[in-house]
Amino acid sequence: MRFLRALVVGLFLLAAAVTAHAAPLEGAGWTAVWATSAQMPSKTMGTNWSEEGFSDHTLRQIIRVSQGGVATRVRLTNRYGTEPLAIAGATIAVTDTGANIRRDTLRPLTFGLASEFRIPAGADLTTDPVPLPVEPFQSLTITLHLAGPTGPATHHAQAHATTYRATGDHRADGVGTAFTETTQSWYYLSGVEVFDVLPHHSGVVTFGDSITEGVRSTPDADNRYPDELAERLASEGNPRAVIDQGIGGNRVTVDSSWLGDSARRRFRTDVLDQPGVGTVIILAGINDIGLSTDGPGAADTVVPVSTDQLVAGHLDLIRQARAKGLRVIGATLTPVYGSPYFSPAAESARQALNEWIRTAGAYDAVVDFDAALRDPVDPQRFAPEFDSGDHIHPGDAGYAAMAAAVNPAEFG
Repeated sequence: MRFLRALVVGLFLLAAAVTAHAAPLEGAGWTAVWATSAQMPSKTMGTNWSEEGFSDHTLRQIIRVSQGGVATRVRLTNRYGTEPLAIAGATIAVTDTGANIRRDTLRPLTFGLASEFRIPAGADLTTDPVPLPVEPFQSLTITLHLAGPTGPATHHAQAHATTYRATGDHRADGVGTAFTETTQSWYYLSGVEVFDVLPHHSGVVTFGDSITEGVRSTPDADNRYPDELAERLASEGNPRAVIDQGIGGNRVTVDSSWLGDSARRRFRTDVLDQPGVGTVIILAGINDIGLSTDGPGAADTVVPVSTDQLVAGHLDLIRQARAKGLRVIGATLTPVYGSPYFSPAAESARQALNEWIRTAGAYDAVVDFDAALRDPVDPQRFAPEFDSGDHIHPGDAGYAAMAAAVNPAEFG
């Protein structure tokens, strides 16, 4: 089996080198095994370099794949850039600890076999395949040298994972001592895909807001509910790629410069364009409700949204998914009592949307996250053991309970 894999990888990479990015190679055998949703440059809490961008910097970013394969490629994005993004050099390697990498696994990332390349403003780019076999749940380090200046950077604000920065070109460093600056955001990364010769189950996209994104989970621990779901599926002998397309504060119906394009607008790039995917789980709407009349955000984020508008938004997401042949699972909204989002009107709207998700029959299946996390004595609240403390986001135990509530048989 090892010889077969090595032979296929060699032949595949030879074909890729000869044909560059010819259409027959695109999508055939590739599966998205990690992804994140792109956001506009913006200020957020904590250290964030997106507005200032980069100039003669090297970024070292760490992700964990949910499934393995025999070859790897990386999707980069300049979706919200206003000018072409020059990549002076890039590498990928298996992570050691912190900013350190396993030097024997270091591979250059190229595009059209060139080590330096540009990503047009508003565009995404997929690198050439590299002969880097990866195992399920392996951490990979992607290093970008940005000679710059780049201008404001497309990013994902709340990664819950440490990104490292150094001055100068350190893309090939095995030891990460030069990387003295850190943040909890990702920059220019959109996804990682693997190729394998063995049959595998179709992947799952988890799509939503900060609860899907993993806010209040332990940083660098991969305890978001999509991470927990991938681990659970593997432990039960039903391994699948599970990718996380959550954005904190994201809404179904409203675009925002700092809370992301609306779910309806970003659904194509974040879900439909992912290779190897067969199912999407949609958990969305609590921010539309919470920011309809009041909330913790800036005043210009408050936009009234009715339950009928939310239902229409969900129906549009379902329509888009089915047109692509995906199975669509709807998730109920979790409790918010005790948070700034709670009011009698907001609770009434949450209950109304949950009732529609459970009973309307619009979704192919339903996962009842509300029932999994609520306090049986006071159903408007989180059960104490699942509450992160802010009364709107689960903690690590809550995210594990969400993963446990998903029925894998519904994936088809």
